[in-house]
Amino acid sequence: MNTHCENCNLANLTPDSLRNVIVAKEELSPVLTSLEISAPLIARSAKAGQFVIVYMGEGGERIPLTVSDSDPEKGTVTIIFQKVGKSTLELGTYNVGDVIEGIVGPLGKPTDVEKVGTVVVIGGGVGTAIAMPVAKAFAASGNKLITILGARSKDLVILEDKMREPADEFYVTTDDGSYGRKGLVTDQLKDLLDSQKIDLVFAVGPLPMMKFVCKTTKPYNVPTIVSLDALMIDGTGMCGGCRVTVGGKPMFTCVDGPDFDGQEVDWDELALRKRYYFEEEKEAKEKFLAGGNK
Repeated sequence: MNTHCENCNLANLTPDSLRNVIVAKEELSPVLTSLEISAPLIARSAKAGQFVIVYMGEGGERIPLTVSDSDPEKGTVTIIFQKVGKSTLELGTYNVGDVIEGIVGPLGKPTDVEKVGTVVVIGGGVGTAIAMPVAKAFAASGNKLITILGARSKDLVILEDKMREPADEFYVTTDDGSYGRKGLVTDQLKDLLDSQKIDLVFAVGPLPMMKFVCKTTKPYNVPTIVSLDALMIDGTGMCGGCRVTVGGKPMFTCVDGPDFDGQEVDWDELALRKRYYFEEEKEAKEKFLAGGNK
């Protein structure tokens, strides 16, 4: 059950007295939700590429979610998530004024941002929430910024204005052609690689998308960084659940990442690990939708 801030006037309370309270909610699409949450200490120190772990209470999962935006003055962080499993569906039922029991962060290493020249930042689906702060950081560092936003269809395109704003060049691709260019982000990326010098590519989205972005950039010898979302429990490197093989060596997404050299990632192993609890996740989702596990 959601914990509600009874009789609280959000406009009159300070950030410290609103800790872990949802102060704004927006449905970005039928399956994507944005929550702005009061978390003053996290807001003061979060950097592009880092994440938090959200805990909703006893019996609940610990959900790693990227900080898509932060406001140190307001003391808030914004998370965007896709409602695909039991825990994210449950989180989607929370509303303004509800209290999230625990938020831990910021975790992970910030994205390594410096002036390198021309940078392409690619966001696929909900991965755009991660790509957005990274794109802003590269632009602020004096790079020429090109952003590519990919989705299955127009109604799933999110954060378009915020991805367009810092970009020198901006492109949208949709699988079905309902908006922007019909095709994949890799189609647009290849055109860019053929037409100008690209110094760095940063990609975040579904595993197949990131894998094929790396295949696309490899013949051009363009450094390609990806942000991974491996299975995670504690977020401190203790459990080993987020292990990924990079360059033939075991790494932990929560402390060594989430950013890695995409050309060194063992994509096939990562895909298998992400499906490890598929049946359990399916069962938990079905029980939640049936009202048997709230």
